[in-house]
Amino acid sequence: MLFQLTLAGLLTVAAASPVAAPVTPVRRQAATLCDQYGYYAANGYEFNNNNWGKGAASSGSQCTTVQSTSSSGVSWSTNWNWQGGQNNVKSYANAGKQFAKGLVIANIKSMPTNIQWDYQPRDIRANVAYDVFTAADPNHDKSSGDYELMIWLARIGGVYPIGNKVTTVNVAGYSWDLYVGPNGSMKVFSFIPSDGSWKLSFNADVKQFFNYLAQNQGYPINNQNLIVFQQGTEPFTGAAKYTVNSYSASINV
Repeated sequence: MLFQLTLAGLLTVAAASPVAAPVTPVRRQAATLCDQYGYYAANGYEFNNNNWGKGAASSGSQCTTVQSTSSSGVSWSTNWNWQGGQNNVKSYANAGKQFAKGLVIANIKSMPTNIQWDYQPRDIRANVAYDVFTAADPNHDKSSGDYELMIWLARIGGVYPIGNKVTTVNVAGYSWDLYVGPNGSMKVFSFIPSDGSWKLSFNADVKQFFNYLAQNQGYPINNQNLIVFQQGTEPFTGAAKYTVNSYSASINV
């Protein structure tokens, strides 16, 4: 029997044929860190929940979630709730750039970084800051150094950096109040936005801060090695979520 398929039949067959639905990409969490020093590393970055000061809290907890990682950057967040000890830092959840030991600061050409972040809610006491340790010993423990460079992107709820204000200076295209003081055996240089603004989007070369310190504040750039290059937040009290939509850091030698 001869089967004849008319144009109307073709249209009917085409209409009945299944059509694949568009696939919506699913963003999967890479890791959730709730232990005091929960740690995760991938694609040249490392993450630490780092609840180092939790003993100063009367109650509270914190968990850090790594959303995505690639060689070009990361996204992550941390949820925290800390009560008590309002003038004490409870943690420093952070994303750090991994690198080989033995990088003398004077030999680093540039340390470009870019970040977009937010805090919700904002009725808290906390900061958002880069934290960079350097030491004469390239094998120095990563929990400290000879010198500490902090670049605060936000000072929230009236918290203050270590030390005293020594000057106001323009570095990397931004105006900063520079505070200097001791953190244990470390000398700490903290750059705070002089106008009190939040740098929700920040793009700069961190090496320029070291260049300024070497030229103006006696920083020994020729015998200091990079120990850690991190970005994160230091909560004091309250409850909030710190979200890093994108973050990247590089070290060029």
